[in-house]
Amino acid sequence: MSEEEDKAEESAKKPKKKGFFGKLIDGLTKTRDSFVSGLENVFSGFSEIDDDFYEELEEVLIMADIGVATTEKIIENLQAKVKENKIKEVAVCRQLLIDSIKEQMRVHDDAYDFENKKSVVMLIGVNGVGKTTSVGKLASQFKADGKKVILAAADTFRAAAIEQLTEWSNRAGVELIAGQEGGDPAAVVFDAVNAAKARNADILICDTAGRLHNKKNLMEELKKINRIVEREYPDAYRETFVVLDGTTGQNALAQAKQFSQVADITGIILTKLDGTAKGGIAIAIQSEMNIPVKYIGIGEHIEDLQKFDADAFVDALFETKAE
Repeated sequence: MSEEEDKAEESAKKPKKKGFFGKLIDGLTKTRDSFVSGLENVFSGFSEIDDDFYEELEEVLIMADIGVATTEKIIENLQAKVKENKIKEVAVCRQLLIDSIKEQMRVHDDAYDFENKKSVVMLIGVNGVGKTTSVGKLASQFKADGKKVILAAADTFRAAAIEQLTEWSNRAGVELIAGQEGGDPAAVVFDAVNAAKARNADILICDTAGRLHNKKNLMEELKKINRIVEREYPDAYRETFVVLDGTTGQNALAQAKQFSQVADITGIILTKLDGTAKGGIAIAIQSEMNIPVKYIGIGEHIEDLQKFDADAFVDALFETKAE
């Protein structure tokens, strides 16, 4: 056996590292079990497309945390396609439904423009959703892509957030600008913006405090931070992500709506999608808010936070087993 054949045989014996799509299929297992099995019952239980069929379908979608408004859009879209294409077979509806869901979730080509411009990226969200961890993971990924990244620890309300971010900045090998616990978050952002300009950084990522129960204070704080960025760095491209915990289902949608009242949100990071049966919330949030889900998290590792791909997500949702 030649040396090349030896190597090929050895490589074949090694367990393959599961790619993100494989992890996504695994991560959406619970959602798929509750959602797709319900859909399959509808598709196999009806021989014709009638009002009862649509009613049952509607019920399954709502139960999957897709929400009433989004479900209505999906059903209306499906009905229009069925009528337009004069479809009579229930089985053909399955693919039409998949296509309809994908249409609700597509991310535009310019969604990640901020990566190639001098940008200030702000992450907002309540405590416990994985906000600070997402800041760290994004910083690591951007650094690996050759970007010069600076982090701002503007969540001065929670001591653990500064410690956590310090750890992430060390791991990623990026600079961190931090203040004291209980200090003024806007002052931290002021220092970070000036550091980003002085060091010619590509991306400044700001972690902010997440306190929705005191919305007035949060609103004032975010306004102040925004004023500073606009005044000190008017040329910077602005990106504001709201980080939401996928396991909270409809509650995540409610949070997104509240945060959209206090900030100009440009994208959503949906975390903890692995191991939840509420993955359908990704569809609801994007459709109802008209704000794209730009990243999804399905695990603890840096590579487990990835850019959102509607086709891959919906395909994984309807997949029966990993290849």
